[in-house]
Amino acid sequence: MKGIVFTTFIEMVESKFSLEIADKIIVEADLPSGGSYTSVGTYDHGEIIQLVIKLHEQTGIPVTDLVRTFGEYMFGQLVEMYPQFVEMNATAFDLLRNVDSYIHVEVRKLYPDAELPGFEYETPEPGTLKMVYRSSRPFADLAEGLISGCIGHYGENIAVIREDISDGAGTGACFTLKKRE
Repeated sequence: MKGIVFTTFIEMVESKFSLEIADKIIVEADLPSGGSYTSVGTYDHGEIIQLVIKLHEQTGIPVTDLVRTFGEYMFGQLVEMYPQFVEMNATAFDLLRNVDSYIHVEVRKLYPDAELPGFEYETPEPGTLKMVYRSSRPFADLAEGLISGCIGHYGENIAVIREDISDGAGTGACFTLKKRE
């Protein structure tokens, strides 16, 4: 997993909780990397899972909620780092439909060895978007947070229904997004 995910997670912990909690979870996680990350490095995704578990132990916030919150935070960071992704799409649906065809293509240019999840899209009726998420890693909660962050950024009234398609492993989910009046 690319280091930018790790550095962004640590930033979120520092800003939403504290520098002390960030330091504490890094020390307590006893990570192979030592918790020293660079944005261009590559690290075992198990380390971020350990960090989230340690954050849960410090805060009492459920792990799934922490990961979704991280996804929302990460979307905000992506907007700051790559505003062109957002500016070229008028709605949340527009941007979300372009994750694989544009955003992931651009990410691969920056990080050629990045292992990215895949999405399949379907528009079964006007005002509805189905996104099927598949990954080798258990980060459907992160995908849900990124989707929520996108919807929040555009300020649209969209309901998100999530169906697990990975027998609880978190590696696959079907997100049905419906615009509300």
